[in-house]
Amino acid sequence: MSRRVWLPLGAVVLVVNAVQWVVAEAISAAAWTDPPYSYATNYISDLGVPDCGTQFQGREICSPAHQLMNTSFMLEGILFATGVLLLAGLVKGRARRVVVALAVAHGVGMVLVGLFHGSGDGASTGLAIHVAGAAVGILCANTLAIMAGSLRSLGLPPAYRVFSITVGTLGLLSEALVGMSESTAGMFERGGVYSWLLWSVGTGALLLVSRRSSPAMVENALA
Repeated sequence: MSRRVWLPLGAVVLVVNAVQWVVAEAISAAAWTDPPYSYATNYISDLGVPDCGTQFQGREICSPAHQLMNTSFMLEGILFATGVLLLAGLVKGRARRVVVALAVAHGVGMVLVGLFHGSGDGASTGLAIHVAGAAVGILCANTLAIMAGSLRSLGLPPAYRVFSITVGTLGLLSEALVGMSESTAGMFERGGVYSWLLWSVGTGALLLVSRRSSPAMVENALA
């Protein structure tokens, strides 16, 4: 596949991926009315639990649009991995192999998140797989963002490099604070997830704009 094809395609896939997640999450949260869904206290995974009326860790769960959210989880893993793999040609040597491994691991992790819901009412193995998949997905995506900002060989603007390292680092720190308080668990979890979604949009937009306004910069990065 020509570089003129896979570069913009990868950029578009990353942007579409972030948009589909945010839209699916907003629709799923709006469909959850009794009790009202809280972005601050409810985990994102609660939106994918199929059993209405179940209690888990003190939260009453009822997500009528759980199928939509679980589909979005899996689609995110597939699209994010696809977008990163398409752009992996920008990276050379051992770093490329690391990028590919992180992208694939993230994709597999998020597909597992969609297949196994995060509820205590299901099989304990299912919950364990869900948690493990989410942990791998969050860790790998934020690490990729940090890597993208750390690789000087890409020749990308300093502002982008600072952006990538910052959002990836804040994402990991936010995820580490999830268990600090039940009243803020959902908020900090979103910090660990929205970080890579923001990175996806920022990276995709930068590559698309740079390709149109400064093709030479992109070609240099590809050289």
